[in-house]
Amino acid sequence: MIHTPSWIQSTVLGVSYLAFGVGSIPGWQMNRATIALVSAAVLIGLGTLTLDEAWQAIDANTIVFLLSMMVVNAYLSYAGFFNLALLYVLRFTRSPLGLLGLLTVGTGVLSAFFLNDTLALVSTPLTVQLTRSLKLNPVPYLLAIAGATNIGSVATLSGNPQNILVGSFSGIPYNEFALALAPVAILGLGLQVGLLWLLYPEVRSLQPCPPPSLPRLRTYRPVLIKTLIVTGLLLTAFIIGLPLAESAFLAAAALLVTRRIKPQRVLQQVDWSLLVMFSGLFILTRCVQELDLLAGLTPWITHPAGLLVVTVIVSNLISNVPAVLLLQGGIPPDATQSWLLLAAGSTLAGNLTLFGAVANLITVEAATTAGCRLSFWQHLRFGLPLTAMTLMLTYGWLVW
Repeated sequence: MIHTPSWIQSTVLGVSYLAFGVGSIPGWQMNRATIALVSAAVLIGLGTLTLDEAWQAIDANTIVFLLSMMVVNAYLSYAGFFNLALLYVLRFTRSPLGLLGLLTVGTGVLSAFFLNDTLALVSTPLTVQLTRSLKLNPVPYLLAIAGATNIGSVATLSGNPQNILVGSFSGIPYNEFALALAPVAILGLGLQVGLLWLLYPEVRSLQPCPPPSLPRLRTYRPVLIKTLIVTGLLLTAFIIGLPLAESAFLAAAALLVTRRIKPQRVLQQVDWSLLVMFSGLFILTRCVQELDLLAGLTPWITHPAGLLVVTVIVSNLISNVPAVLLLQGGIPPDATQSWLLLAAGSTLAGNLTLFGAVANLITVEAATTAGCRLSFWQHLRFGLPLTAMTLMLTYGWLVW
């Protein structure tokens, strides 16, 4: 390891975050996970941190919580829970407006308790198939899925990775976080339905469509029952205030003790790249703190409005997870309002553009695979006003 001038280290950090924001390096087979890992290795080699300091920078609570929730989600998916829940929701109505409302609410509620990326992946093909069978334009319903996965996940600490980070850094109890931000999620979902009602006149009808040919429901009853029991106990542990990471870890361990599903199938569903990316970003964040590169942002993030604006901008430049990791160092552990603004702002900023959140990209890719195109401009026409309205709602609710 060598010790180099700080300006060289700062330049490496700047290039790293630029590449991370783009998501790739032209001409090289690298994604965000490998960019974060390579950047961390280079900075350790340049002497910004020692290897021990880099290892200590990785937050074990966050990694364990995220890994455990991925295992729980994998079992719920294999058992058929998500398809079962969505199909039951869709049996309540066949009108275009009713379907829009139920898809929004159903996806939003599920996203509040389970990682939103999973919901986007599961619900998109079902939505495309359903709208086709009802001869409806799939675009507003796909936008509803994309928006609701982000807005619904605002409500709880287990809804998305950035909330998991905020919970780990701030120590805010699960109930307190939900009481503060669940109203934002509920009202935000209502704003989303209203906006789609304005943008797409064809969804306003309350007249029932012909009965759709719903896909055949496949569930694995023994696995489903066990998984629902374990998940119910896990949510109970969250509610009564038991440690989040430890509770999720035990739930994942209980599910992994099984005779029915090969462990390879479950572990293949774990997003190891995301865990590697998180680990690399923890190291990059410690490097930023060592070099004191965010000193100029301190006056901004000490004010609620400034913190919200900076969070939205940074989240759309480098994505919401690294934005939270970068900005958390300037927020005192007991500043609950600031932590809530950081969580809500980084999540709701994901609706601004098609590239603002992983859930959006998953929706687009899954829709394309199913033969339906959702363009950048179609999303921006919806996402820009939705983001503005939900951010104003968040500020009004938490600050005023």
